Amino acid sequence: MGVVIVDGSTVRDFANDEAQFKKSVDETFTKLDLNNDGVLSRSELRSAFETLRLIETHFGVDIATAPEELTKLYDSIFDKFDCDQSGSVDLEEFRSEMKKILLAVADGLGSSPIQMVLEDDGQSFIKQAADFEASKLPQGPSSA
Repeated sequence: MGVVIVDGSTVRDFANDEAQFKKSVDETFTKLDLNNDGVLSRSELRSAFETLRLIETHFGVDIATAPEELTKLYDSIFDKFDCDQSGSVDLEEFRSEMKKILLAVADGLGSSPIQMVLEDDGQSFIKQAADFEASKLPQGPSSA
């Protein structure tokens, strides 16, 4: 786990840097596309969100949610990503929705820096945003 300090501009700059954002989202999409068919099925996207456990917890505390309620929630998330209602989520749809989500996160964070503890697995878009910002900072003199 690592600690990062971020604000809305950290996340916004990452989402608006086309090359970095595209690379990051494309890598995530590839990992989520378990059967390598170039699209995300309802079950693949649900699997990804279940791994994040955003719905099943409340401030880190497990909450009991009826299975049918969870299915409704995951179906509504899938429907939001499946913009053309084709029954699957292609890479462009995934990119578009992830950008909207990250920009909403940036708006929610605002301009006040906050400290976050994140996994060091490199899969968190917030962690990648913080790393992206850090990569733009001037490096101090190296000791030889």
